[in-house]
Amino acid sequence: MTDINYTDMFPLAASEVPYRKITADYVSTRTVGDRTILEVAPEGLRLLAKEAMHDIAHLLRPGHLQQLANILQDDEASDNDRFVATELLKNANIAAGMVLPGCQDTGTAIIVGKKGQYVWTEGDDGAALTQGIIDTYTGTNLRYSQLAPLSMFDEVNTRNNAPAQIDLYATEGNEYHFLFMAKGGGSANKTFLYQQTPAIMREDKLLEFLDVELKTLGTAACPPYHLAIVIGGLSAEMNLKTVKLASARYLDSLPTVGDKSGHAIRVPELEEKIHRMTQRFGIGAQFGGKYFCHDVRVIRLPRHGASVPIGFGVSCSADRQAKAKITEDGIFIEALERDPAKYLPDVTANDLDETVVAIDLNQPMDRVRAELSRYPVKTRLSLTGTIIVARDLAHAAILKKLEAGEEMPDYMKNHIVYYAGPAKTPEGYASGSFGPTTAGRMDSYVEYFQARGGSLVMLAKGNRSREVTSSCHQHGGFYLGSIGGPAAILAQDNITKVEVLDFEDFGMEAVWKIEVRNFPAFIVVDDKGNDFFQNL
Repeated sequence: MTDINYTDMFPLAASEVPYRKITADYVSTRTVGDRTILEVAPEGLRLLAKEAMHDIAHLLRPGHLQQLANILQDDEASDNDRFVATELLKNANIAAGMVLPGCQDTGTAIIVGKKGQYVWTEGDDGAALTQGIIDTYTGTNLRYSQLAPLSMFDEVNTRNNAPAQIDLYATEGNEYHFLFMAKGGGSANKTFLYQQTPAIMREDKLLEFLDVELKTLGTAACPPYHLAIVIGGLSAEMNLKTVKLASARYLDSLPTVGDKSGHAIRVPELEEKIHRMTQRFGIGAQFGGKYFCHDVRVIRLPRHGASVPIGFGVSCSADRQAKAKITEDGIFIEALERDPAKYLPDVTANDLDETVVAIDLNQPMDRVRAELSRYPVKTRLSLTGTIIVARDLAHAAILKKLEAGEEMPDYMKNHIVYYAGPAKTPEGYASGSFGPTTAGRMDSYVEYFQARGGSLVMLAKGNRSREVTSSCHQHGGFYLGSIGGPAAILAQDNITKVEVLDFEDFGMEAVWKIEVRNFPAFIVVDDKGNDFFQNL
């Protein structure tokens, strides 16, 4: 065979991506000759797309959340930068409840798949993936944004968010790898292509060009951005497709040095210079400051000698993407952050009133609420008495019983409810680490439970949705926050007894009854419609 100058255009190095396993169903292997064939049923593709689109509508990557948290620690960040970062972290906390999506524009569904030659499916993979997308958009609180043309100027909403953009590629091996994205109109509309001449292929000329054109991104697409810039490309469409992948950090592991074969490279030194340039714009995270961009990716592609396409685009604050894979071990999706509250700044004693109010939790609930009603939000509390612990599975089980006509359990009416789950109890301790979990995951239960006399005083971490504040106002309820991240301290100093009360088979997510002494907390939401986090 004659030698050919073929190269993989995007020779990515192996990357460490944390995955969660969805299922081991729908995949099997068979041996054909000396080859191991991976067979994937259409139901597996459908399930993967359903799970992926649901996750990315509500959850973000830990790295993205950490970048937001870093803004709050940066002395050079403006007050506006910090305000936006705090609001985005609060929003992520609520969205992680898996009820309200992180952005109202839940976007166009985009799937990039790389299918090994030893992966067998029924053939029409796009149909199965599309059905999974439709399952999520029609079955959850997402928006239908796709308009189908009936004629040149007449169009109609498809009412299920299809069609999706699905690009499938052939590759080697017996695994199926994916990138799932949701792209809203705001960031999609900030994708630009410029057809330049070779005269721009000097650093000073390129930076001069970018200094002007990058400002046109503006703030409409919700910065801070992940900015991607691509120089070159064998076609305009190749350039812009690379922009999209780079904005998702999908191309981060490209080599930084090229060769005569013509593969893509990443240019870290130029990324750093352009990032500093964007910090000097003064646009900041929407209202002035330093954080117009979290980071910059610069990708250099091969090009025709007469053409220099330059494309750039962004992934906005709704940074929605996740990798996935199907192997002989099952179906996996990138593990996104389910506990974004830990990236919020810890509420410390300095943020709260100096006076500490002692609350006896062993008195009737009406008296507990009457006592709490005497104090404003941000009042520090010291709780002593009985607390009920219940989180996701317990709430779902209680809801099912209520919908079947049963009464609200007395323990949910007579005691405050703490959203938490214990670690194992070490020998000699009354409790294992027992810190609060993210409150937003239980937001959808609050009004229904409070209307039936339960969850009238709640304890957890992070902010709550407006619906929770409204319900507390209507039903005379309270939400108390835990100070800092005190799981181990609470177990050591404040929890004196732990016992299972209900749903023992749920393990860590059972309903627990605990006794506490001088348990630190503060009033976040009161019975008058006030919310501490509105003024944080």
